[in-house]
Formats: sequence, C-alpha cells, structure tokens
Amino acid sequence: MAILLTGGAGYVGSHTSIELLNAGYEVIIVDNLSNSKYAAVSRVEELTGKKVAFYETDILDRVSLDFIFNQHQIDSVIHFAGLKAVGESVDIPLKYYLNNVSGTISLCEIMAKHNVKSLVFSSSASVYGTPETVPIKEDFPLATTNPYARTKLMIEEIFRDLYTSDNEWQIALLRYFNPIGAHASGRIGEDPNDIPNNLMPFITQVAIGKREKLSIFGNDYSTHDGTGVRDFIHVVDLAKGHLKALEKVKNLKEVEAFNLGTGKGYSVLDLINAFEKVTGLKVPYQITSRRAGDIAICYANPEKSNRELNWKAEKDIEDMCKDAWNWQKLNPNGYEEK
Repeated sequence: MAILLTGGAGYVGSHTSIELLNAGYEVIIVDNLSNSKYAAVSRVEELTGKKVAFYETDILDRVSLDFIFNQHQIDSVIHFAGLKAVGESVDIPLKYYLNNVSGTISLCEIMAKHNVKSLVFSSSASVYGTPETVPIKEDFPLATTNPYARTKLMIEEIFRDLYTSDNEWQIALLRYFNPIGAHASGRIGEDPNDIPNNLMPFITQVAIGKREKLSIFGNDYSTHDGTGVRDFIHVVDLAKGHLKALEKVKNLKEVEAFNLGTGKGYSVLDLINAFEKVTGLKVPYQITSRRAGDIAICYANPEKSNRELNWKAEKDIEDMCKDAWNWQKLNPNGYEEK
C-alpha cells in the first residue's frame, strides 16, 4: 500500500516514514526542503533498510504533483507540508496563507483528479485558541490567536466543505500538541533552520554550546510557575498515531478530529528541570516578554484517540529529554555532517 507524505522529510514526517516502512507500507515523499534536509530521507532508508521514492517539489506545483500521482498507485495521503512558526506567521501572514491554505487546495484538486480521497491531516492544538478549561476535548469551541493557527483551522473547514460536497472523501484531522524528542537511534531528529522556533531544540542547542542561553517568553502567566504550560509528546508516539489514523480513516463516515497528546501539562521550567535531571547539564536562561500569539495553558484530553484509534502516548517527559539530547549530541550540526 503506497502512502504519499507531503513534507515527509520534516521532523514529524521523517519519524512517521520510519513507522510506515517498518509496518510494510510503501512511502513516497514530496518535500520542497524549505525547512528540512534530504539527509533525513537517506537516514530513514538507512534505519529501515528500505527505499523511499523522494520528489523535491512544492505542493503548489500542480504539474509536479500530477506527475507523481501518475507514477505511483497512491492509496492515501498524509499531509504534513506547511509553514509552522507562530511568530513568523504574525510577521508574514500572506506567506502562510499562500503556502498552507493554497497548497492544501492544490493537493486536494490533484488527489480528486486521481480519485485518491483518503487523507490524514497534520493539524494543530492551536485551533482551540485560548481554551476556557483544560484538558481540551475535540468538541471544544474552535478559535485562533495567530495566522499559523488560522491556516490550520481554515484547512479543517475546507475539508469539512469538501466532504459535504463529496462524501467519498475520508479525512482524519490529527490535532498535535507539542512534539519533542527524537528517534532512539539518534540518527533523525529536529533540525531547525537558523534560530529554533520550538523550545526543545533551543534547550539542546544551549546545552551543547551553540547558543549562550535560552529565552523564556513570559513568566507572568496564570500557571504554577508563571511560564507557559504545554502537552509535550514524544515524536515517535506522535508518528505511531499516524499509522493508527491511517487504519481508522478508511472507516470514517465524516471528517473526524483526534487529539494527539499525553494528557499532561508541563511548564517551560518543568521541561528545563527534566532536561537538566536527565543530562546532568545546566541550561542558562533569561526571562523575556511574552511572544505574540502564545497562550498560557494547553494540554489534551486524549481519550477519543485512546478509544477510537487504539493509540496512547507511551513515552514520558524524561524519555523525550533523553532522546532529544542524544540526537543533539550525535549531530551537533544537525544533518550537516562535518
């Protein structure tokens, strides 16, 4: 069974590729490498002993997409491709709407042309905006606080309209919480371009000496220590959730959303403390002002995914820190081997 992964060379996509290949799927990756490296694909092949069909192209390029669908008997698509930095989306919103929303429309039109209507979408917990209560359930009101999140919510709505127009579509919306960690081998992990937008790669880059100190954006939130609280999930657990969603999507009778999180909230300082405990290293930090678009507390109620996908996050916060540090230690320059 052939699965097309858009953005499959990225952080979550590469880990999901390993799980798919090990489960016996054929993997086809489309990625423009704007925020990923081809080395991740090579290492996926190395770790699994299996080949991946890779195409360096953009989902906005319909001619290339059409060619790829003609070349392969694609059964389902996992749609990861998208820009994902909250702060950047506030600064350059049009780029986010063009890439994320228009790119998804382009993909869906080519899928429809080739009668491939099974899709698992990489959505985000950011579609819940600032929740009134936690833990967050899938039926909570949807709202957003930044352009990145709005693109995810718009795409979810596009999928619902698409299903209304043609109920042959089978679509699962996976609302990620905060993936961190890396593959246990240390061969693939999160390798951001320039300054990291996510917390864990910033922590590991400070720990290895690439950066002087970590910036914590705000310590005046209504949380137990004033710093933001998030549901951190190991990227391998998240990847396994995609396999469960692929199995489920063929039986869906409507567009369904599933939270992929642990159900536990940890603050920024909790994560730093866990990292220091696991590694024995100190992570110097400074408190700076809040970041536009951020919220105080966000963690999942994952019961629906536990029940309906037969999936549950298994790794704890110390596993996440250990594997993230192992990746950084073995790859001080990311995929750029020296």
